[in-house]
Amino acid sequence: MSPTLATIEDADAPSTDDVPTTGTVVLAPDPRSLDALGRNHTLEAALAELVDNSIDAEARHVLIRFVRDGSRLLRLLVIDDGIGMDAMSIDVAMTVGGARSYGDDQIGRFGLGLKAASFSQARSVTVVSAADGHEVVGRRWQIEQAKKDYRCAIVEPTFAAEQLSRNWGFPESNTGTLVRWDDVKAFPIIHDEPTVERFLQDAVARVRTHLGLIFHRILEGSGIRVVIAVEDGGDDVYRHEVTALNPFGYTRTGARGWPKALVAGRDSRELTLTCHIWPGRSTAEQYRLDGKEIERQGLYVYYKGRLVQRGGWNGLTNPDKQLNLARVAVDLDGDVERMIYLKPEKNGIEVGPEFGPAVKSAEASGGRTFAQYLDEARGVMKASNRRDRSRPAILPPGTGIPAAVRRAFCKELPFKDEEAIEVLWADFADDCDDFFGIDRKQGVLWLNKRYRKGLSGGRRGSVSDVPVVKALMFLLMEHIFAGQNMGPRDRDNVDLWQAILTAAAKAEIR
Repeated sequence: MSPTLATIEDADAPSTDDVPTTGTVVLAPDPRSLDALGRNHTLEAALAELVDNSIDAEARHVLIRFVRDGSRLLRLLVIDDGIGMDAMSIDVAMTVGGARSYGDDQIGRFGLGLKAASFSQARSVTVVSAADGHEVVGRRWQIEQAKKDYRCAIVEPTFAAEQLSRNWGFPESNTGTLVRWDDVKAFPIIHDEPTVERFLQDAVARVRTHLGLIFHRILEGSGIRVVIAVEDGGDDVYRHEVTALNPFGYTRTGARGWPKALVAGRDSRELTLTCHIWPGRSTAEQYRLDGKEIERQGLYVYYKGRLVQRGGWNGLTNPDKQLNLARVAVDLDGDVERMIYLKPEKNGIEVGPEFGPAVKSAEASGGRTFAQYLDEARGVMKASNRRDRSRPAILPPGTGIPAAVRRAFCKELPFKDEEAIEVLWADFADDCDDFFGIDRKQGVLWLNKRYRKGLSGGRRGSVSDVPVVKALMFLLMEHIFAGQNMGPRDRDNVDLWQAILTAAAKAEIR
């Protein structure tokens, strides 16, 4: 009688190695293995996998939509206008490890992305798709059923067509794919509107930052648009485009002569490491990214234009705060096996035995080595941490000054241990057109609200709006708040600044 989970084949020919064998068995997977699929995925990493598929399908528009009904989150959708799939293609796509071929320019590689991403986040996964010249098709996995017998449900064609035919907010297309997650594991389990709102704010921010970073090269160079939306009661209440977040997006280098390209390996197994040094004390979003500084130093590895590792040294050196300005771009092009291997989840790399020695011996034009690069990056960091002690301490900036600007002040100037100065808008008397007012007792620099719209360009106001104007006013006026009294020279200067700035503000709104 044949075994239940294995089939015994005829004995092999004598083995050519030193381990003798007597035959082979085919071991079918246990459906419970689905529980482990995609365990390393966060919500944002799982959505990145689905965006990979959309890019490979030649989509020009990708929409990620959280569907909400007041105090409940119902489902999550990812829709694109790519080339879509027919019945045979969708069966392969929904098969765990489905055997399909990938083009040289496609991101997909292992046949696990859609399933690993979806099963990691949802207990029910539906995919409907339309390909040119084919009927709309759909398939649905329910994880509990799949763990019993791997049976995948066929979605009723009319329902599938209705799902795709909705107005998704991008140009109408006859082709495309929709992925629907129901019973999403990360969603709040209680029906409470404030809880749902906080979850959405955090989730949308994390997803936007992650996708902007992971796909920054693709977003910058291909014209693909990725949008995140929140639907409530059938209408979008939030819709925001993902923008590129380039981890090498500084405006000036931190050290003259860098970046430099170091070539590791030789012949057909060359690997180029482009070594960058960020300028010190940067407050740019491209520098801060979405994690701790020490986690963002190191290797930034790209595969087909997609970032697959963001930081970490993979054994080349140890993480060190003095290396926070060091970032190295690496492209996985050509035959670099034995040096670097891409993880199936595309969330990092593993290095082979040739990697370390190859990088150690790599040189840039002019003879610079990787060790010299690290030393120079440390030197720039040390120099940037040396505060000019000749600068006098100032009163700290407070409410009204954005947090990023306050951090910049803190890095450049020592603060006095006194109350902060607030820079706030206020309604002045109808017959007063002064641009600013000073309340030294309360520690507030007031700005006349009648000029707010003109200075903000008509944008909606917030407590931290017009940061350039507020930062300049703080630099100009900070010393006026120091000490017990204003002297004659201070009063004369305030009158001078009031006259000039009021005239400028009036010209701004004229």
